[in-house]
Amino acid sequence: MTTFDDREKAFEAKFARDEEMLFRVHARRNRLLGQWAAERMGLDPAETEAYAKSVVQADFEEAGDEDVIRKLLGDLVSAGVETDEAEIRTAMEAKSVDARRQLMGEA
Repeated sequence: MTTFDDREKAFEAKFARDEEMLFRVHARRNRLLGQWAAERMGLDPAETEAYAKSVVQADFEEAGDEDVIRKLLGDLVSAGVETDEAEIRTAMEAKSVDARRQLMGEA
């Protein structure tokens, strides 16, 4: 019976690690998306950092990516940048890959 208990603990530990990594990837992706959008809006470095943090915070409004997409689309359009949801989703996919690579490089 000890083998099964050990096995269960190992699966639980792996699940916890995987969930933590997924959270970190999403947070890094959102920060990178914020930097991408800030660059398109022509923000200075201090404004870029603050904006990137606000994009990370926006992800906590509701489950899924819709809250982040809505924020980015609204902010970019308000700043006079021509964009659409498809472009933001494409950037989100690219930044997700970048975020995963960055975090794997740190490990």
